[in-house]
Amino acid sequence: QVQLVESGGGLVQAGGSLRLSCAASRGIFSIAGMGWYRQAPGKQRELVASITSESRTNYGDSVQGRFTISTDNAENTVYLQMNSLEPEATPVYYCYADLYDALVTRAYWGPGTPVTVSS
Repeated sequence: QVQLVESGGGLVQAGGSLRLSCAASRGIFSIAGMGWYRQAPGKQRELVASITSESRTNYGDSVQGRFTISTDNAENTVYLQMNSLEPEATPVYYCYADLYDALVTRAYWGPGTPVTVSS
């Protein structure tokens, strides 16, 4: 059974740093890529960062230069290092993994972890 478990969210002061982790139990599937989205109250979910199995990365414009995504392939874990955090409406960060087998590719999502940046 596929399961994604996020950790590392919480409260941090503006300008501070936080590191999110997401461990995937992928069953028989292989991982094509993993990443993070976030959603603030009343807003659409937006891409924060993604990374492919070939380590190609992509970042949302608002986090470019401040956030870094990385993976531990042996542990099926993706990390999001967030620096210079800015105060904003408390978003929930969602981890996802694109998993595939011989027949299909589909995205799986974690339950989300909130990040609060105090001013």
